[in-house]
Amino acid sequence: MATFIPDTLYLRGKPRLRREPARPEVSVCFDCLASVLQPELASRPTRVVAFEPDGSSFTQYFFLGREDFEAAGLRSEVAAAILTRLEELEGACSDCDQPATWLWISRREVSSLDQTERIKGSPGAIFCATHGAAKLCEALGKIPEANLFYINAPYGESGAYVWI
Repeated sequence: MATFIPDTLYLRGKPRLRREPARPEVSVCFDCLASVLQPELASRPTRVVAFEPDGSSFTQYFFLGREDFEAAGLRSEVAAAILTRLEELEGACSDCDQPATWLWISRREVSSLDQTERIKGSPGAIFCATHGAAKLCEALGKIPEANLFYINAPYGESGAYVWI
């Protein structure tokens, strides 16, 4: 199960709307989440660094726009590492010839946001929005059991999908 709250960002427990009017919150199974989330992600021109969540312990997987890194409590060195990766993101999607807008970082490469040096140096995989969305949904689909209390949609020009 997952609770998809597409247009709300929770910063230290306080909701902030990222779109007016906000779309409603829905609780859905994974198949329904993927059917809503994948087209949403694929249609966004947002540049994204997405960290593969820890399937054994995460309860939230959410997008933070770069403008919200500090307010969300990301350590400054982590925020700087992610911002650098966003700025360096270029090339063609690894699955097609479209320009890459997503950097997918697997758990093998970075298992915790405390690993600043690994964030800076991990190769990751670059994707266009369509294939980045597919990769994110594929990763979520491989998790045998999860109760995802919160997932949102990207907003703004760039940011990161992180998990807690």
